[in-house]
Amino acid sequence: MTTVTRTVRHGAADERRRAGRRRRTIAVVFVLPALLLLGALVVYPVLFSIGRSFFDASGSRFVGGHNYAEMFRDPATLRAVRNSTIWVVVAPTLLTGLGLILAVLVEKIRWAAAFKLLLFLPMAVSFLAAGIIFRLAYDEDPDKGVLNAAVVGVHDVFRSGSSYPGARVRGAEGVRPAPGGGYETSAHLSAGSTVVPLGLVGIKPGDVAAEARPAAGAAAAEAAPDQLRGVVYLDFAPGGAGRPGIVDTDERGLPGLTVEVLRDGRAVATTTTGADGAYHVSGLDADGSYTVRLPASNFAEPFTGVSWLGPALVTPAIIGAYLWIWAGFAMVLIGAGLSALPRDALEAARIDGASEWQVFRRITVPLLAPVLTVVFVTLVINVMKVFDLIYIIAPGPVQQDATVLATQMWLVSFGGGNDQGLGSALGVLLLLLVLPAMVFNVRRFRRSQS
Repeated sequence: MTTVTRTVRHGAADERRRAGRRRRTIAVVFVLPALLLLGALVVYPVLFSIGRSFFDASGSRFVGGHNYAEMFRDPATLRAVRNSTIWVVVAPTLLTGLGLILAVLVEKIRWAAAFKLLLFLPMAVSFLAAGIIFRLAYDEDPDKGVLNAAVVGVHDVFRSGSSYPGARVRGAEGVRPAPGGGYETSAHLSAGSTVVPLGLVGIKPGDVAAEARPAAGAAAAEAAPDQLRGVVYLDFAPGGAGRPGIVDTDERGLPGLTVEVLRDGRAVATTTTGADGAYHVSGLDADGSYTVRLPASNFAEPFTGVSWLGPALVTPAIIGAYLWIWAGFAMVLIGAGLSALPRDALEAARIDGASEWQVFRRITVPLLAPVLTVVFVTLVINVMKVFDLIYIIAPGPVQQDATVLATQMWLVSFGGGNDQGLGSALGVLLLLLVLPAMVFNVRRFRRSQS
């Protein structure tokens, strides 16, 4: 009887072992394709890059840690590290804060679902398409770039442009360039003088104000004993007729120009030219010595906006595009955590007299701390790998000013550097910087599941 029992037990144990082996075999069969892909697309490239980083550009000579030392001697790499640091500090912080604010505000509006959808839509746009959109939006030409069109519109509301940008005096006798720009009379004048006519060129006839009238009559007018009189005109007649420096019959005055009268280098009077280009200043001392100046403000080029993609602003501009894309992601994740908060704690605080700001700062934010941490760390991992936006938005001349580790790795390896040894070293550095954040996120996920 004992022998039969043992035989049955051994048979059952063998059956369990066979069943376990079958389950493991089936599991391996199902997992094997994923493992092969993981090995081919992740493990092998990582190991190859680590090995390649110890060889020279050609890959034929072992150089040890030379590439890693060279990496931190290269100014371009140091600039990439600096820019990557700016990205890691600024972008995740702004996105987490913005996502939190949006999640809290969206909860309080009627069309919350529609609003969330609108904010999340940029996530459906590829980085390539988003980069093209913002490259156009940041265009320095106000006729193309929507941001500069808005900036120029606001600027012109508070400060109008110059009357005749780019205009210049046509070599008139007795007129010279003024210190700081513009033009002034070289001879000192006294009250009762008629100033040398100031003929300007560099102005398209079509850009002259519609109310402009012929300047010949104003040029012939005499000044009163306490006056200085003069005329500013377009020294060009239709068809190319006329004489340089002479006010001809068909030449029109230039209205709206600012004219200053100076005494001892200081402006004592300011006026503007009329429809015929004439100006006059009265009440001057008979024994005074004056000069007349057309300030540089008359000829300044119009304000064309901000150089968003210049060396100084290119990185903040690209971060702005990144915020537009990922704000919806942060809002949705934080909103999901917000919806899971215990409402009784929030209502109890309100019943006890806490304001909405106190409820938000002392209850909502502490309870959301785990979610905020996950969002922040996820965004840190993401910005460490950002490549598309920088490569597409930053123009060629400022590509180096906007470069981060991912773009620098590509530029060194394939974008003209052709040094895959140094590029592999940059890839390893990027991996080492990303790994701690990835490990942190995985551990937090495991703890939340336990």
